[in-house]
Amino acid sequence: MLNISLESVSPYIKKSDFRSFNKLQKRKHSKFLLRALITLFVLFIIFMFLPWTQNIRSSGTVTTLNPYDKPQNIQALIGGRIENWRVKEGDVVKAGDTILFLTEAKEEYLDPDILNNTKVQQDAKLKSADAYLSKRSFLSDQLIAIKDLRDTKLEQLNIKTQQINLEIEAEKQALEAAKTYAENATNQLDRMQNMYEKGIKSLTDLETKRLSNREANAKLVSIENKLLKLNREKDNINQEIEFTRTDYEQKRAKIDSEIQTVDSYRFSLLGESNKLQSKYNQIERRQSSFVVTSPITGRITKVLKNGIGEYVKPQENIATIVPEEFQRAVELFIVPNDMPLVQIGKNVRLQFDGWPAIVFSGWPNTSFGTYAGKVYAIDNDISENGKYRILVIENDEEKEWPNLIRIGSGARGLLLLNDVKIYYEIWRQLNGFPPDFYDPEKRKKVKSKAPLKKVK
Repeated sequence: MLNISLESVSPYIKKSDFRSFNKLQKRKHSKFLLRALITLFVLFIIFMFLPWTQNIRSSGTVTTLNPYDKPQNIQALIGGRIENWRVKEGDVVKAGDTILFLTEAKEEYLDPDILNNTKVQQDAKLKSADAYLSKRSFLSDQLIAIKDLRDTKLEQLNIKTQQINLEIEAEKQALEAAKTYAENATNQLDRMQNMYEKGIKSLTDLETKRLSNREANAKLVSIENKLLKLNREKDNINQEIEFTRTDYEQKRAKIDSEIQTVDSYRFSLLGESNKLQSKYNQIERRQSSFVVTSPITGRITKVLKNGIGEYVKPQENIATIVPEEFQRAVELFIVPNDMPLVQIGKNVRLQFDGWPAIVFSGWPNTSFGTYAGKVYAIDNDISENGKYRILVIENDEEKEWPNLIRIGSGARGLLLLNDVKIYYEIWRQLNGFPPDFYDPEKRKKVKSKAPLKKVK
C-alpha cells in the first residue's frame, strides 16, 4: 500500500488476514545485512593500509655459477678405434678414472717399433751434427794457426825492414862522405893540373891525383849502387808484407766460408733432430692418449658413441658427464622496463619445479615452499629473448635449497623491492607506473622536514 490518498484505509484492513503482510513484518535480518556490509567496508579500508611488498616476477632455469661445474662433453684427443668401454650410463667416476680404451687406426703409426726407430734417426742426426761441430773446431784451430804464421812472418819482415833501414842510413852517411871525398879529389886534381901546367909538379904527381880522383868517383858510384840495392830490397820486403797480409785474408775468408758451410749443415741437422724429437714426443703422447680419462668427478649421463670397433674422430664428443657437486644458481630473465630497479644483493624468493609452493606475491614471508636467494650478477647485454639475464645465488642466512635440484630445471622468481601500502600498489597498477616509481616513506620524510608556514 502506497498510502497516496488523504483518506487512509489502514485502520479498516486487518493485516493479519493477509500472508504478504505477515511475511513483511517478520523480516528482521535486514539490519544484520547492513551490519555485515559496514563491517566488510571497514575491513576493506583497513586492508588498504596493510603492507605490500613490491616485486618483479620472472622465470628461468637452474644453472651453475662456475663454468667447470656445468655438464661437459668428454672428447677424444686423437682419432682411433674403440677397443673397450670401462663405464656405462649412470656410473659415477672420479677425476682421472678411465672411460674407454682406443687403438691406433692410422697407417703411418702402425709400426710397432716407431718410437725406437724415430729415436735412432734422431741419434744419427745428432752424431752427424757433432761431427760437423768437430770439423768446425778444426777449422777454427787452422784459422788460429795461419794467423799466428802471418804474425810471425810479418814480425820477421818488420825486423828485416828495420835492418835495411839501418843499412840505408849508414850508406847514406857513407854516400855523403864519398861525395865529399870525390869533390876533394876533383879539386886536388884541378889544382895539380894547374901546377903541372906551370911546371911546379911532375907528371907522376898529376897521374897520382887522377888515380885518386877515379878511385873517389868509383867509391861514390859503388855506394850509390849499394844504396839503390838496399832501397829495392826494402821495396821487395814491403811487397812481401802486403802479399803475406793478402794471402792471410784469402785463407781466412776461405776458412770462414767453410765454417759457415759447416754451421749451416750442423744447424740443418739439429733442426731435423728437433723435428724427430717433436715427432717422437707426439707419437709418445698419442700412444698415451689412447686411454680416455674423466676430467672431473661426476656422473656419466649419456654415451654418444656405441659399440666396440667404432671409429672415433679427433676432438669428437664420446660421452657427457655432469658434476656431482656444484655451486647452484638460477638464471632469471627480466624485462628491460624493470632493469633499473634490479641491483646486486637484492633479495629474491624462488620456486622450483617439482617442489609445491603457495605463493603470496605481496607477502613473501607468508608464502610456503619458496626459497631465499639474492642477486649475484647482472648481464650488461640483452639476451636473444629480448630480456636481461640475472644470476641468483643461495642466501646462506636462510633455508637451504633442496639438494635434489638438477641443472636445467625450471624456476620462478620474485624479486623483492620496497614495502608499500596496498592502496598505493593498487593506485600504481591502475596508473601503469613501474614498481618503486614513488616512495611513500621518502615523501613522508620530505613533508615532515618542510617548514611550517605561519598563518596571518
